[in-house]
Amino acid sequence: LATASVISRLPDQAEARQTSLQDATSVYDLLSIGMARRGQYAMLSECLERAMKFSYDEFHLWHQLGLSLMAARKWVAAVSVLKECARMRPDDPSLPLLAAKICIGQLHWVNEAENLSKRVASMGEEAREFLPRAYLALGLSFSLQASEGKVSPRPQSNIKTMPFLHRANSLDPQDAQISMYLALQLALVRQVSAAMEPLQTALSLRADDLLSLHLLTLLLSSQKHHRHALDTLSLALSQHPDNFNLLLTKVKLEEAMLGPAAALQTCEEMLQLWQSQYDISQVSPVVRKVSVHLNLPDFQDASTERMESLLILLLLLLLLISLSSLRFVLTPIPPLSLPVGELFMADGRLKEAQFCVAEASSLSPNSHSVLLQRGRLAELRGQLDEAKALYDEALAIHPTGERILGRLLVKTGRVHLGEKVLRDAVQLHSTSHEAWSGLGEALQARGSSQAPDCFLTALELEASSPIRPFTIIPREL
Repeated sequence: LATASVISRLPDQAEARQTSLQDATSVYDLLSIGMARRGQYAMLSECLERAMKFSYDEFHLWHQLGLSLMAARKWVAAVSVLKECARMRPDDPSLPLLAAKICIGQLHWVNEAENLSKRVASMGEEAREFLPRAYLALGLSFSLQASEGKVSPRPQSNIKTMPFLHRANSLDPQDAQISMYLALQLALVRQVSAAMEPLQTALSLRADDLLSLHLLTLLLSSQKHHRHALDTLSLALSQHPDNFNLLLTKVKLEEAMLGPAAALQTCEEMLQLWQSQYDISQVSPVVRKVSVHLNLPDFQDASTERMESLLILLLLLLLLISLSSLRFVLTPIPPLSLPVGELFMADGRLKEAQFCVAEASSLSPNSHSVLLQRGRLAELRGQLDEAKALYDEALAIHPTGERILGRLLVKTGRVHLGEKVLRDAVQLHSTSHEAWSGLGEALQARGSSQAPDCFLTALELEASSPIRPFTIIPREL
């Protein structure tokens, strides 16, 4: 009877409906407390979804549902519910910002995040302490748009980003995250010296911040202070020893300072670290089946047994990361066999590199990163037509790697086509010294007087090039 009175919208049932709604809300609040303590967010969200049939315009239950969907990692549904909550309470700035946080961090809906953030920024002083966060969200949205690789919005997005981040920083200079992202954006446009000041501010406010320490490492590497960069990275790893993004940066630094062999040792340590943290007995039968049917090549080397062990660990780590990540469909994690494959290629060990690339290809055949490395391996083997086909396929999936394809075209005598591809590359990646150098080679091949300017630009950019791209620092609210 209580449910019937709640569902009924007749005017004479208004009082009974309100009483029943209050009782139901109390029950759902207790249910939320009990299930949240046990981490049963998916079941909680399902229970709250069933309550929506009698909760029209009842903000509290809608808000509870939105939060439970966030906790259950049902991102798309959470954004929809939070937008409905924002419709019910248009003066609450926290609701659009929560939705923007999901759009930026989990869904990569940067245009949607921009619109939601603008809604909060338009409130002005009424947004209170949320106003700096709104400007930060706007800055991150435009920064991510600039990194998308689309020709038309890229320069404009970079230009739009800085005013929003400066505005956020002026509104809340004590926010370490805002200072760090301001430094990151300056680094992305290669204003390396200018990036140091806000980054120092961020570290003075939060000395153990993972992203700030990682960014400092990259900035030091861009200034070619590799020893200082490695010391900073060691400090970060002492506080975050199991962070694989930091460890991959360590691999690159060791490769630059000590050579591929030392970097491969760190790769092995990474994989053993993951193996020690993950209970292999819990791996699904599909994973176990794949690991059983690995076809390891005969490397004809004294260290074959050790290398096989390393590669098995490597592939297991790749599988476990892919299965445990809820974002790999939208923003694929680069297969960890690729860095090892790069190290083998740098060391001239093409058989080992072929094995890494082949296994990565079997696991992620449509990854543009895998296709690019397959093309690179084919190029090193002199199979230029196959390399071009692989580069073309990679570019069809994701607009990156133009500089590699352009240089290959120039190398094979198709200078004019290579020049066009490389001009597109410098438009998309204006801070890539490889793209500018390749364009210089194309122009030099046809005797253009503009070639020296391209080479000079490439040298200037290479002088500020980090050991890994600045874009590896995640941009999240």
